[in-house]
Amino acid sequence: MVAPDGAAADIQLISRAVSELVRRTRFPVAFGGLARGDAIHVSAIAGARTRHLDGLVVRAGRGLGGRAMVERRPRLALDYRVARGITHDYDGAVLGEGIATLFAVPIVVGEHARGVVYCGSWSTAPIGDSVAKPAFQVADEVATELRVREEVERRLNTAQASAPASAPFAAAAQDELRESYAELRSIAATVQDAALRERLGRLERRLASLSRAEGDATVRLDVRLTPRETDVLACAALGATNAEIGTTLTLKEATVKSYLQSAMAKLDASTRHGAVLKARRAGLLP
Repeated sequence: MVAPDGAAADIQLISRAVSELVRRTRFPVAFGGLARGDAIHVSAIAGARTRHLDGLVVRAGRGLGGRAMVERRPRLALDYRVARGITHDYDGAVLGEGIATLFAVPIVVGEHARGVVYCGSWSTAPIGDSVAKPAFQVADEVATELRVREEVERRLNTAQASAPASAPFAAAAQDELRESYAELRSIAATVQDAALRERLGRLERRLASLSRAEGDATVRLDVRLTPRETDVLACAALGATNAEIGTTLTLKEATVKSYLQSAMAKLDASTRHGAVLKARRAGLLP
């Protein structure tokens, strides 16, 4: 599942990908789309000279892209017009655009092909590492974005379903919520989807306002932690070492230490434990 505007986000994601294909591979035309059911619906085209590719729907197993989708591996037609081993269901679109060489790369998430991106040229052109490698990178970037989006959405739904409307929490529930909070922040750091980031921000603020231990007093602090300071402090709250925090957030250990020291200074705390306690009482952490 994706955010409510997921269809628009998907189009933007594929549009960025095909633009990057043209830029990185130097092939003049690129197009692609995500799977709906057993077909790839081309939603973005870059560099085309005609409208033959508009609205193209490629069925699983059919054509070059449909074969790449089923086999979950790249497929190349050096001379598309006479290519063997593929059906020619889409000759009208591909040859109508004047494409001679066509390279199709599936977008694979887990065990499933979730889409296909293509790059092509007007004349037969060999596909070397200078083309293949960046094309693979673009497909991998789209796959990563899809995977992260879905993981964030899953955790959002889980956290929203499990978060009670009021505090205090039982100790086990508090620990689970705090772990979820830290994991959500680490995942969200890589998300480009603006709608998901906004939803995540709202949920984080809600979680941070809950789960204070009974008897804890809310204190007002004129403190603004940066997103990364909050990320690091949230991990530290789980007892993670600097090295473990660095691995989780893809940061150098020295950078983690710097963020922690900055957060401690802002919170006027001499230890990370003290910084976590103050942040919780101020509603900055759950």
